[in-house]
Amino acid sequence: QDTMQFTSLAKSLALGATLLAALAAPVAAQVKEHTFKVGIGLSDDHPQAQAVRHFAERLQAKSGGKMNAKLFASGALGNDVSMTSALRGGTLEMTIPDSSTLMSLIKPFGVLNLPLTFNNEAEADAVLDGPFGQKLLAMLPDKGLIGLGFWENGFRHVTNSRRAINTADDLAGLKLRVIQSPLFLDTFNALGTNATPMPFTELYTAMEQKAVDGQENPPATILASKFYEVQKHLVLSRHMYSAWVLLISKKTWDGLSADEKKIVQEAAREATVFERKTIRAFSETALGELKKTGMQITELPAAEQAKLRTKLQPVLAKYGKEFGEETTSEMMGELAKARGGK
Repeated sequence: QDTMQFTSLAKSLALGATLLAALAAPVAAQVKEHTFKVGIGLSDDHPQAQAVRHFAERLQAKSGGKMNAKLFASGALGNDVSMTSALRGGTLEMTIPDSSTLMSLIKPFGVLNLPLTFNNEAEADAVLDGPFGQKLLAMLPDKGLIGLGFWENGFRHVTNSRRAINTADDLAGLKLRVIQSPLFLDTFNALGTNATPMPFTELYTAMEQKAVDGQENPPATILASKFYEVQKHLVLSRHMYSAWVLLISKKTWDGLSADEKKIVQEAAREATVFERKTIRAFSETALGELKKTGMQITELPAAEQAKLRTKLQPVLAKYGKEFGEETTSEMMGELAKARGGK
């Protein structure tokens, strides 16, 4: 009896193994060799680059070594605008631009950059990972792009080589480089600065040669790009939250099998968790490191932050309309939910 049970168990196990093998076989067959070129504007040691390497590791692990991602950092393949364009044309597989870069293609993406909107990272995660963020990503395929998730760039702060910023009015007259976007231009012109649009890849040299007085970026970027070598003052203005969008070319995506797409999506999800954790830890230590380099860091008192908000009211009103009132109120609704309806 026992032997018979054992034999039938062995048979079932063998059958199960055969079935599993049969199921696994098509999966293996459905995964071909792929190497995705990933272009970024930031340096090789930036948390964004570390996260791309993590994405590559996850891809390899999940595809049995068949799928890979190769990082090209420091603008080797172009800037955010030109690389996004290359994805749409199918000449580059992946890039991770600032969400503001997508504004010219899809206006609603601009709402993420509305100044003084998010109070902290948890609010940003709730909005970006929730239905609102998914709705934005769903607008990308029409433009030849597929969004695999939102990565954190962080809260942006102003640096300059001329003077410490202690009040809202201290910004007046500074020549600041901004992202090539009308929202950024209008925001900084409203604050009294002379806003100058310029690709990130040209920024260090422009500051070194005093063609501009300063710029605005999160601490991780300020440190990784060695801006402390050419900038003396940093004010924790937290004027804008900045997200990146992990993009893959739709032409590349459409050439993948269902199994391959699933592997890419899973690897992207894990890389997103890794990226946020890494950049947040890095941002914490970055401020300490920047202090050590001799940068002078000031914090705007709440009353001065409120003055910034007042100066920016016309910009918020203008762009709330331009990006779509429905979109703007939808995001504000999601934000209210994230704040527990407070």
